Amino acid sequence: MSKVKFGVVGYGNIGSAHVRNVMGGKVPNMELCAVCDISEARRKAFSEAYPEIPVFATATELFKSGLCEAVIIAVPHYHHPALAMEAFDNGLNVIIEKPAGVYTKQVLEMNEAAKKSGKLYGIMYNQRTNPMYQKLRQMVQSGELGHIKRITWIITDWYRCQAYHDSSTWRSTWKDEGGGALINQNPHQLDLWQWMFGMPDRIFAKVSFGKYYNIEVEDDVMAYFEYDNGTTGEYITSTGEAPGTNRLEIACDMGKVVIEGGQMLFYRNVVSERDFNKTNTAPFGSPEVWKCEIPHNGGGEQHSGILKNYADALLNGKELLAPGEEGINGLTISNSIHLSAWTGETVDLHNFPHDKFYEILQEKIEKSTVVKQDKSVVADTEGSY
Repeated sequence: MSKVKFGVVGYGNIGSAHVRNVMGGKVPNMELCAVCDISEARRKAFSEAYPEIPVFATATELFKSGLCEAVIIAVPHYHHPALAMEAFDNGLNVIIEKPAGVYTKQVLEMNEAAKKSGKLYGIMYNQRTNPMYQKLRQMVQSGELGHIKRITWIITDWYRCQAYHDSSTWRSTWKDEGGGALINQNPHQLDLWQWMFGMPDRIFAKVSFGKYYNIEVEDDVMAYFEYDNGTTGEYITSTGEAPGTNRLEIACDMGKVVIEGGQMLFYRNVVSERDFNKTNTAPFGSPEVWKCEIPHNGGGEQHSGILKNYADALLNGKELLAPGEEGINGLTISNSIHLSAWTGETVDLHNFPHDKFYEILQEKIEKSTVVKQDKSVVADTEGSY
């Protein structure tokens, strides 16, 4: 069977996880041919585990080695676009880790570079492999739910204590991470939101920065989404709640869908609420409701599923489950929440002010006051390059 020859840029927690998945046989249509990391300790650790595979000190060396036809960019957020563009310039296909970047300006530039290169461009949105979210998306797109009235996602089971924020100098800073809960923990959910329901038209948000911890970025978020068709949404997230909640609720003409605790329930109206309302004459009448448990098969293949799909797309032309160009969507939602919180204004996503957001972000970076001792020998979420 043909295999995609690929390399991993950044051998941190997530980069090493991709290596283990491939080397462990979970992605049979990919072959690991090279790794790079600027950390000597990480390079040594990789070489001890996989002495037969070349390891490089820089991404440029890997890109120019000729050993790979595709690379996974698994480094801290700000570096995703620059390294992806360098890889495209070297004729390589690219998968980037989430988020696509920190601010929309750099991701738009990356998307344009990908388009010009003609190379296959994917993003590690592994939650798209989850059967529950796939089924919900299908139900929305098929019209089975009727009009979506309200979407509420409470996703607060991200608890991160002060020791977590202190574990590395790049964590929870504007300069090195580019944000907090929205840019670190929530990119998957923000992507799933737009993937299942489409992009909101307007966002207004209230956000707390350093509410629970000694950090400069957000740790508590409440955002209100509006759609031109009348659908409204609430997005609530925090890293300061224990125990937290992960509940997605969709109110629609045909009833209500709830995803929580590994279950997907459809409280299905026998007839559409709108149709019932037109004919009902009883003052306290309501539609008959059936409680339906929607079956699903676990949480999907996650990271290995995205890699297998990407390789299949490269080898056989299969449609990508997570095209890289779509990374701009979830990031636009994230940037819009930040911008609304900073300005107190409702943000129009159709006319998002990319330059304005970037300028305010630079001001936040310049005014950064949080100083932490570096404890990050091996604790980084993503690798260095």
